[in-house]
Amino acid sequence: MDRDLSEDDSVVDLSFEAESPLAPPAELLERLPSYDWLFQGGGQQIMFPPLEAPGRPLEQRCWSSFLEHRVPLVTEEVAREALLSFVSSKCCYGSTAAGDLIIQELKQQTLCRYRLETFSESRISEWTFQPFTNQSVDGPQRGTSPRLWDIKVQVPPMFQEDTRKFQVPHSSLVKECHKCHGRGRYKCSGCHGAGMVRCPSCSGAKRKAKQSRRCQMCSGSGRRRCSTCSGRGSKTCATCKGEKRLLHFIQLVIMWKNSLFEFVSEHRLNCPRELLAKAKGESLFKDENTAVYPIVDFPLREISLASQRGIAEHRAALSPRARVLQQRQTIELIPVTEVHYWYRGQTYVYYIYGTDHRVHVVDYPDRYCFGCTII
Repeated sequence: MDRDLSEDDSVVDLSFEAESPLAPPAELLERLPSYDWLFQGGGQQIMFPPLEAPGRPLEQRCWSSFLEHRVPLVTEEVAREALLSFVSSKCCYGSTAAGDLIIQELKQQTLCRYRLETFSESRISEWTFQPFTNQSVDGPQRGTSPRLWDIKVQVPPMFQEDTRKFQVPHSSLVKECHKCHGRGRYKCSGCHGAGMVRCPSCSGAKRKAKQSRRCQMCSGSGRRRCSTCSGRGSKTCATCKGEKRLLHFIQLVIMWKNSLFEFVSEHRLNCPRELLAKAKGESLFKDENTAVYPIVDFPLREISLASQRGIAEHRAALSPRARVLQQRQTIELIPVTEVHYWYRGQTYVYYIYGTDHRVHVVDYPDRYCFGCTII
């Protein structure tokens, strides 16, 4: 026999509410000294970092000594070996063409790749909670919560991204669970607290249509035990896990991010730019400090302009919301060789790029299928 729902006052009816944990309304939480801003604008705040002193300016450099360094040229032998190695790594590429082709011309060019990395830290504070299991409460009575940028934490290795969460000291409060109103349970949404539901086999008719025998699934009762709550009529509150109270506290979320700006100098070859951005290069110049300054007077003016643009973009994007911990700018030489070759009466081309001699094939003549992607 179904229970009378009006008599069950030990659980709250949340049939039409989501069962996932919800944040409590701000009025349920007490104000903490120096954290009143958490009760404005949704209970989350991005903390602005303190201003940092700029790093040392970049001194004038004699770039001619840097440019005296040259990447070794690609010979015909090296070009053929690079193609053979590439072909052997492909399941449907034949090696005959790579071995018999006649190299007609090698067009070589060395490009410059500028890269700026900015490693920054940002802090966000927000209210969060967990079930209260009579653990120690570090509340305002133990002292004033520190300012978020005054909380000392271990910084990860430079230029390695990470996210960590910390409980702000002296910010804990114990409150009645806002989801179940301190009852620890709430009425099952499947049976509305009855513990039984209509039999899905006979639809509550106790017998199936056009059959005289009683329904075997419900034994002729027309009702089945609710599978959602196992017949209890209520479920343990998913928010407080049945503990009836919640421990609220301010959570500090620290995010370390590595922002990247890249630029590859202009070139006359038809090698895809996205490949050159990932190519392995020869280091020409490296500058690392808390804050780096734009490169000036580089022989390729586009590299100097890229340095100015990258630093300005990172400063505009990060200064309002993050603290820059370290910056690193580099210039690398990227060798690119355009190989023109003849095979069976036709002329073809492929590219060798990077110091590790990666290959990009435009149209290889000795292929067995057409379902592979050429890289």
